[in-house]
Amino acid sequence: MADENVEVLMTIVTALKGLNPEVQRRTIQAVVTFLGIQLEPSPKEASNSQIQSPTNELSNRKELTFSKNRDMSPKEFLREKAPQRDIERVACLAYYLTHYRDVPHFKTIDISTLNTEAAQPKFSNTAVAVDNSAKAGFLVPAGKGMKQISAAGEAFIQALPDREAAKASQSTTRIKKRPKKATSRIVKSNSK
Repeated sequence: MADENVEVLMTIVTALKGLNPEVQRRTIQAVVTFLGIQLEPSPKEASNSQIQSPTNELSNRKELTFSKNRDMSPKEFLREKAPQRDIERVACLAYYLTHYRDVPHFKTIDISTLNTEAAQPKFSNTAVAVDNSAKAGFLVPAGKGMKQISAAGEAFIQALPDREAAKASQSTTRIKKRPKKATSRIVKSNSK
């Protein structure tokens, strides 16, 4: 039995060895989440968590509220947040991908797939819904055709289902709108 444990451990270590530390951490975290394993903090972590500044306490409270319950399904998450428009539903799905699935950068197909998993009505045009959510400031480009949730989008989703708090979050996190392109008018003359 002990030999099997060592063999499994060596297989895991060998598989992770070639990855960068951040990918190693995310992979281990995903495995722990997938298997439903509850890890106990090390004695050092436990003693450090007892001596916290107010800033650390606030960030830990937010972490508990929004990312500790990773067992919540996308369906439950959307029911809890109660988005009222497609752009809000896209932002909720983007938030879920980022904080519950560790997928901070995503494509439109990822939003569509998660929407289906959450048993939500299909978007009439997912690409338009994602673009509109980006125009509203909930999403920002992440490069290579991918998007990510913006700080304004995160603040909005964290405030839901409280509509007033969500609206207030929009005023505190200013959304910079792009200036519209000026269209030049071509005046045709009817001279012969």
